[in-house]
Amino acid sequence: MSRLPLSSFVRSLFLHLRTISLILPTLNLTIMQQAWKEYHDQHKDRFLDEMLELLRIPSVSAKSEHKEDMQRCAELIRQRLLDSGCDSAQVMPTAGHPVVYGEKIIDPSKPTVLVYGHYDVQPAEPLELWTNPPFEPTIVDGKVYARGSADDKGQFYMHVKALETLVKTNTLTSNIKFLIEGEEEVGSPNLATFVSDNKELLKADVILISDSSMLSMDTPSLDIGVRGLSYIEVEVTGPNRDLHSGTYGGAVANPITILAKMIASCHDANNHITIPGFYEDVVEATAEERALMSRAPYNEKEYMDDLGVQALWGETGYTTAERTGIRPTLEVNGIWGGYTGEGGFVHSSSGSAGCTS
Repeated sequence: MSRLPLSSFVRSLFLHLRTISLILPTLNLTIMQQAWKEYHDQHKDRFLDEMLELLRIPSVSAKSEHKEDMQRCAELIRQRLLDSGCDSAQVMPTAGHPVVYGEKIIDPSKPTVLVYGHYDVQPAEPLELWTNPPFEPTIVDGKVYARGSADDKGQFYMHVKALETLVKTNTLTSNIKFLIEGEEEVGSPNLATFVSDNKELLKADVILISDSSMLSMDTPSLDIGVRGLSYIEVEVTGPNRDLHSGTYGGAVANPITILAKMIASCHDANNHITIPGFYEDVVEATAEERALMSRAPYNEKEYMDDLGVQALWGETGYTTAERTGIRPTLEVNGIWGGYTGEGGFVHSSSGSAGCTS
């Protein structure tokens, strides 16, 4: 379930404002901060309503039935960019879902910041696990619960409202460009081509991304790197038809059993990944870098309580922060095989069993 603390939205907005303005600090920062706060206080209800409108659009990039929703969401973002001060904004087609581009150029000789975000969201299933419908935003204890509120509509819309604040308070000191894509949740298959085809349009001095995490609500964070992703699907096939487990069980390998053994063999007793060559290109962090990481605030009990787990799991010899930050990982994101419907079924899986990771 996605949740975005409203206080996080506000803190991140002001962090964005400071970051942009410090690129070219021609104005007194204290004066600017006061102007930003006054503008935010006057318009915060509208800011929230606009974000909630975005969250109500089921922009699920993985499902073809949401193609029109994807286009509708892109068009709304284009309009919001224009409303917030962009000189121009457009919905640009790709081989898949469109990219939304907008820009505010105050002086070509000044630094340019390119803001990246994505408007697509993950499928919300299983729907029965949601307390409230995923595309009907609900505010509880200062947190917005909705699919996409924390990944990534809440984050990128904070940047859009930061632009509006800078423009309306006449404190914008750099050029701003926006690239908001619609395929991040499916691996951005068309982003590289789009970027290659639009190098001049996207040219910038700094790229600003808010699609990661913060150390805590009280610790604004600037990430300097993220882990990449290689997404694969494995299918294990077996006999040419369903086999009755009472007749053939114990004589013919069950694809589900074999798949389970394959998955289990991918980690050793120390949770080290056993796939040959997996670590060949991994850059090892230095002792100094690991020491710096250890200084970041972290409370293991709070971490486990937030996730509802009794223990943590991972590669021996590394801390939780290191496992999630500087070490590669192998995860199974889906698994299927055989009959999973209502009632019992005594035939073993014949054709195949599969998993995605």
